[in-house]
Amino acid sequence: MCGITGIIDLKGRRQIDRDQVARMAAMLTHRGPDDSGFHFAPGVGLGHRRLSIVGLEDGRQPLFSEDGEIAVICNGELFDFRERRAELEAKGHVFRTHTDSEIIVHLYEEYGEDFFQFLKGQFAFALVDFRKRVVLMARDRVGICPLFWTRQGDTVYFGSEIKALLASGEVPAEADVRGLDHMFTFFALTSPRTAFAGVQSVPPGKYLRIALDGSGRAAEPQIRRYWDFDFPDWGDEYDPGETAAVDGFEAAFERAVDLRLRADVPVVGYLSGGVDSAYVMAMAAKVLGRPLPSFTVQVPGTELDESDKAAEAVAAIGGKQTIVETGANVLSENYAGLVTGAEAPVLDTSCAALVALSHGVREQGYKTVVAGEGSDEGLAGYVWFKIREAGRRLDIGDGFRPSVLLGRIARKIQSPDHSFSEFAHIDSMIGGPHAQSLLYNLVSTARDRYYSGDMWDRLDGHVAYEDIDLDLERMKRWHPLNRSLYFGYKVHLPGLLLSQKGDRVAMANSVEVRYPFLDEDVIAYISKLHPKWKLHGLRGDKYVLRKAAERILPQQIAHRPKNMFRAPLAETFLADPPVFVRDLLSPESLRRTGYFNAARVLRDQELLAKGDEKLATFASLGLGGVVATQLWHHLYLGGGLCELPEVDMNPVACKHSEGRLAEAVAAAE
Repeated sequence: MCGITGIIDLKGRRQIDRDQVARMAAMLTHRGPDDSGFHFAPGVGLGHRRLSIVGLEDGRQPLFSEDGEIAVICNGELFDFRERRAELEAKGHVFRTHTDSEIIVHLYEEYGEDFFQFLKGQFAFALVDFRKRVVLMARDRVGICPLFWTRQGDTVYFGSEIKALLASGEVPAEADVRGLDHMFTFFALTSPRTAFAGVQSVPPGKYLRIALDGSGRAAEPQIRRYWDFDFPDWGDEYDPGETAAVDGFEAAFERAVDLRLRADVPVVGYLSGGVDSAYVMAMAAKVLGRPLPSFTVQVPGTELDESDKAAEAVAAIGGKQTIVETGANVLSENYAGLVTGAEAPVLDTSCAALVALSHGVREQGYKTVVAGEGSDEGLAGYVWFKIREAGRRLDIGDGFRPSVLLGRIARKIQSPDHSFSEFAHIDSMIGGPHAQSLLYNLVSTARDRYYSGDMWDRLDGHVAYEDIDLDLERMKRWHPLNRSLYFGYKVHLPGLLLSQKGDRVAMANSVEVRYPFLDEDVIAYISKLHPKWKLHGLRGDKYVLRKAAERILPQQIAHRPKNMFRAPLAETFLADPPVFVRDLLSPESLRRTGYFNAARVLRDQELLAKGDEKLATFASLGLGGVVATQLWHHLYLGGGLCELPEVDMNPVACKHSEGRLAEAVAAAE
């Protein structure tokens, strides 16, 4: 992984301010502490920060085609680059480096804008075709690597993180209340929405295209799709029988792990107490013929601690295990850094423990990790899939569906102030109801509980479900389980797991995470499988995975029940809050931001301090969201709410600045 940033003049003429791009790139030093590179041309300024993993000696970016007419800066990894490089060399292409990213320029030379189908891995890049005067900014299929952009007048600013855009000095830091509302609806940000007004993310599976026509008129950026998840029509799913289904999954997964072990630096693994990460580590040991070192986070509280279960897996697989211990103060010590890295309120406080985990990896000198995320999204590993399928047993095909009515009644009980017609309207926007509908309705009760009148006025009737990019027509043809899996792939995976629990907490410590379960071929295989090989009955979640795991892991690990990774929630953080939290929740601070009802927040603070059981877990999660939003506002939108320092938008003068940065900019052509 790396950090990319830049500026595009939509008229394609003016010279880009080099110091401005240098400031933007310096904000991404944590993403790429090993090197920096720049390129400037009329209308274009590119900046790159490098985390060296493949092609250590000659991988400085930007990278160019043989004639210098195509340039690319890339964040990520293209795992089958060896095979693609050989194919391209056979066609006459000449490579100048040993880095995987160079295949992008040659694939574009060969196939034009049809080249996306040949890109396999996790990536976000900006490509400039100087001859055709076209700029392409693309993001990988599932959203592992982040990419943000904004248009300010006739200029586009882009970067791997929003703070790079803000560092330009031309992008105002203002709240998008609709983005904040996403956090209180899904506890995730669904692309392209961000917490900052006017700033968008490039959605997974899409690219931003800018055609600079040279006429003097400003080009109009266009978002185009190159890929989306797909499933067979209901009744046409692949059903080869159990043994063949497991064999096919095992073969695809082994290849995915093999590809993700390719690196010119050592690779290690995250290991929790579940089957997902254990299977990744066991398969890695099989592929390599030796076990990988593993890292496990230990969180306070015996119910939350998975280190003993992880130790069982280590005993079976082998390899050195590092336990990263976190104390009861893990949240208070890491929360400001977590929100700074996420650039959004973070309601899931377990992310703070993952900050400590990636820090432990980096402390030992490693910077590449394999992990088990993505299994639950593709193979129905969460409890809500079981609940939804149990309810669907009452339905007769896709016609008479009493489960829909029962689900809406349950949501009505959770949210008595909302009407059945509101729930029906939400379902119509997302092709639902889905397995996640009851969960998200429960999460969103914090909106009713805490939003101020001003917040409701600013939302003006908008609901977060309107922003989700779903192919509703295709969904109608799929099995209901696959519809819910698709919904999770589009919301929960990129909006939480791959951002606040993935890229942002890892890259804050210059660590790249790789996900074999999110390999393109693995996703394609499990998507086409009959639903019974994903959720077998009402108890057999992740069925083909568990049957495959039996072959290389002990039974008790292969069939260990799913436990959501958790760390202390808001109640442990707010019952006896640190000073900065008390300041953030003071009536004065709440009135200054205007998002929340100060009286209701104070009431629930007092209930929580008293240990009142009436304050349910999701209400305390919502109160934690109030803290997170206040903290985000303080860090990015002007400060003054507590004593913590704001985010420094003058990185050239801060501790991350390097003396050679100015030299690199000056040397750029």
